Amino acid sequence: MPLVAPVPLLPAAELGSVHFIAIGGAGMSAIAALYADLGIAVSGSDQADSAALRELQARGVVAHLGHDVAHLGDATTVVVSSAVRESNVELAEARRRGLRIWHRSAALGALMLGRTGVAVTGTHGKTTTSAMAAVLLAESGADPSYVIGSPLAAGGRSSHLGGGEAFVIEADESDGSFLQYPAQIVVVTNIEADHLDNWGTAAAYADGFRRLALQPSVHTVILDADDPGTRSLADELAGSGKRIVRVGESESADVRISELGFAGAAGHAVLQADGDVGPLELAVPGRYNLHNAALAYAVGRALGVDGSRLRAAAAAFNGTHRRFQQVAEVGGVTVVDDYAHHPTEVVATLTAARVYAGQRRVVACFQPHLFTRTRDFADRFGRALALADEVVVLGIYPAREDPIPGVTGALVADATRELLGPARVRYVEALADAPAALAALVVPGDLIVTLGAGDVTVVGPELARLLEAGR
Repeated sequence: MPLVAPVPLLPAAELGSVHFIAIGGAGMSAIAALYADLGIAVSGSDQADSAALRELQARGVVAHLGHDVAHLGDATTVVVSSAVRESNVELAEARRRGLRIWHRSAALGALMLGRTGVAVTGTHGKTTTSAMAAVLLAESGADPSYVIGSPLAAGGRSSHLGGGEAFVIEADESDGSFLQYPAQIVVVTNIEADHLDNWGTAAAYADGFRRLALQPSVHTVILDADDPGTRSLADELAGSGKRIVRVGESESADVRISELGFAGAAGHAVLQADGDVGPLELAVPGRYNLHNAALAYAVGRALGVDGSRLRAAAAAFNGTHRRFQQVAEVGGVTVVDDYAHHPTEVVATLTAARVYAGQRRVVACFQPHLFTRTRDFADRFGRALALADEVVVLGIYPAREDPIPGVTGALVADATRELLGPARVRYVEALADAPAALAALVVPGDLIVTLGAGDVTVVGPELARLLEAGR
């Protein structure tokens, strides 16, 4: 898949009627909802029914099930995601008509014009960090606009058009579309090689972040002081004229967290930054979330919000969908779902799960995402999953990719068996078979963690149904 090339932006109000192809996707539906909120005529289509599609319809969006050229109506602008192929009949017809065709990032960028854009990116943690920034600003009275990659646990929304100056977005680096956004503040959570099917090399991938930080509109770059990738980026930006804010546990950090502690599903630290010192209390687990919260705090400070108000607001954040989200508690078995789909993310999630579980067993159910990522990181996934007591590995969720001969989820299962032994690792190719496999495995007291960026999210609720029926 080629990287997305930035295009000149127009204000959303000048785009005419806007049609979204694949409107039910998490990123697309959030943007379409804001266009509708502005009173712009919005239509769209998607190949599958979903709650997002029905919610858009309830808000007055003409959202069709299935793709057909007739769905374009009188649209003058067509918005697509990277997942939409050129063979899509609506896209082909839009090209034939000579309509304006924008990637979703351009449609989002148009909404940001005239506001202070905050683009949160990085290999890991950008959804949670952007969500935290939105919540901290909102709880502090700043009423930001935001578009994030997953609905907030509180309220269930992933986008909002606020009255304040800030517009917080999750900026996707996977396809290069983060270079489209007219941001003044850029947050980089970490940089670790990923999406090499698009970028080609780790060096090219890392250089994308440098190019983003050097965009003329950007005046402040906030990054993690403890991550090797972002430390290298900070060094490269020296002398660029950008304001660099380092955040983390390092003694050299401008926003420093220390005295970190964890208990169950909570975390705490002492935060110190530019005249503000005090506790940072979170209702979500994991060291990584304390780092995310400190980055979000730095966003608020860069926008002029009082530090003590931001720290107090952090306690109000209770997560987003699919980020260590508890989905069931049945017969002493706790089921948690998480979006982790890269080895580093799996390590972070299972490390947090260990603290959360205490003396209980941790059972991981992992669905690999993408054939290329599975091929490139199978051994690392094995090492990450070995942090669990029992592991079930599923077949690969292909997303946008075609199969690669010889690449299956069994590669991950085999790598995990080398560390945990064959008795503690099971390979279940079909997603539909996963709930029964887990039901036969678990015992009261277990913590089940479903992991992956695909449709593994359906496993937890079905497992809970089976356990309830078997009581």
